[in-house]
Amino acid sequence: MESDLNSGTVPLDIGMVADTAQRIKDELHRVIVGKDELIETLFSCLLAEGHILVEGNPGLAKTTITKLFAQTLGCTFNRQQFTPDMLPTDIIGSYVFDQKTSEFYVRKGGIFANIVMVDELNRATPRTQSALLEAMEERNVTIEGTTFPLEKPFMVLATQTMVNLEGTFPLPEVQLDRFFVKMTLDYPSTDEELQILNVKLAETLAIAQVTDREAILRMIDVARNVYVDEKVLEYIRDIVVSTRNHKDLVLPASPRASIALLGLSRVRAAIRGRDYAIPDDVKAIAYDVLNHRMLISPESEIEGVTLEEVIAAILMDARPSR
Repeated sequence: MESDLNSGTVPLDIGMVADTAQRIKDELHRVIVGKDELIETLFSCLLAEGHILVEGNPGLAKTTITKLFAQTLGCTFNRQQFTPDMLPTDIIGSYVFDQKTSEFYVRKGGIFANIVMVDELNRATPRTQSALLEAMEERNVTIEGTTFPLEKPFMVLATQTMVNLEGTFPLPEVQLDRFFVKMTLDYPSTDEELQILNVKLAETLAIAQVTDREAILRMIDVARNVYVDEKVLEYIRDIVVSTRNHKDLVLPASPRASIALLGLSRVRAAIRGRDYAIPDDVKAIAYDVLNHRMLISPESEIEGVTLEEVIAAILMDARPSR
């Protein structure tokens, strides 16, 4: 059972991470019903310097949550609606000729923001998708031979459509691997649906800023310094290596999965007021980190084996050392 550091002296910086996470949740819950897991994962990916992919049917407040989340941080926000006719220059930018001055100037694209939301990533062509994914990985863009660094913090939240798939361009697994986490949003419960209507009646979307860019950069450094014992590292290793020997998988998890598990487990520990990570931190995030990185073999899929079952079995077998 997980044991948070609820007593004794909590380091001041760790306390700042835990307090900020709770304040963001409280602020967003003024206008957002539920979605606790998504809100925490957004904050976790930001501090772990990763990116998140969200799948879900239309109308589940993905854009609203992301935009309001950026407001609580005091960070810049851009939303890009991907379409088949979108070009890479729409993402990264281009040089434009100014007829008044007879000079070229840089028109920066939508990637230049702290929080970038990409709606319906799989509707754009592979060429445009690649421009986005390269910027995500390199954290800078090159326009006509000139390199421009992206401002920190930087995080991409991309969504994929799950309906009307005609004319879409699914991301290959090698590109899906660039995302730290993939989540699937479900419809709200009956009670949550009623709460949504009551929130809509109030007609208030005013969100207060609870932190700022400099504080976020400090919290990123705090998360990097959360202590991870050798036994926890071995637990992460055992989980990922187990995917490479599993009879039901034709594509196992890459070292990027290990890196994501390490980074997100550190952040999860800090959010819970601890300056050290424990195996429960790794276990809690394992499914969202692994589910988009692996492929079930055709034979196992025919037999009804699911990724959920495979990941559950791996977590059960790869038990942490005592």
